[in-house]
Amino acid sequence: MHELGIVYEVIKIVDGFAKENNLTTVDKIVLEVGQLSQAIPRFIEECYPAAVSETAYENTKLEIIVLPAKAKCKACNEVYNIIEHRKICPECQGDEYKLISGQEFNIKEIVAF
Repeated sequence: MHELGIVYEVIKIVDGFAKENNLTTVDKIVLEVGQLSQAIPRFIEECYPAAVSETAYENTKLEIIVLPAKAKCKACNEVYNIIEHRKICPECQGDEYKLISGQEFNIKEIVAF
């Protein structure tokens, strides 16, 4: 499960940001995770408490926003979720597409003071 390593890296980045900006308390970390990213949101949520246990981030909340795997059909320009539609355009049944979103992994927001 590489999600634990991902969480450690997120905490390292957040910690650097907090120190640079003289923040004493981080209340919440908001992540954006695409449906096609290599990270599985459920596993991130499950390993987060262990990663922050007995650290300054132990009481920090984690929020994960899942970004849909959107694509644009090359035949008809329909934008659709390729996971929900199994890579087949719901408009024209074409199977060629250009990926628009879904591979992201971002720290969207750090709520701190």
